Amino acid sequence: MHKIKTAKFSIGQVVRHRLFPFRGIIFDVDPEFSNSEEWYQAIPAEVRPAKDQPFYHLLAENEETEYVAYVSEQNLLRDESGEPVRHPQISELFVKTADGKYAPRSRQHH
Repeated sequence: MHKIKTAKFSIGQVVRHRLFPFRGIIFDVDPEFSNSEEWYQAIPAEVRPAKDQPFYHLLAENEETEYVAYVSEQNLLRDESGEPVRHPQISELFVKTADGKYAPRSRQHH
């Protein structure tokens, strides 16, 4: 039995990629890799991350565009810039708090 690692980052946290110029807000966490093998094999071998670590779904952005990214914990760093993230889906999933952080929107509809 392998031990599931505790996720270092949390939903609503703003992070940036260690190698590539993009950042985003975490909206979901997988305790270990759970994407397709094709997706995994498409990552160049020299930067391919281990599968037995948390993987994060991000509402991501770079200079040109916004998109959804799937990133291993080893390739993420906390984003300390304090800059807002401009992804168009943020308001569907999060509420911006007074201190500039992102809190998950409650799932129930009133």
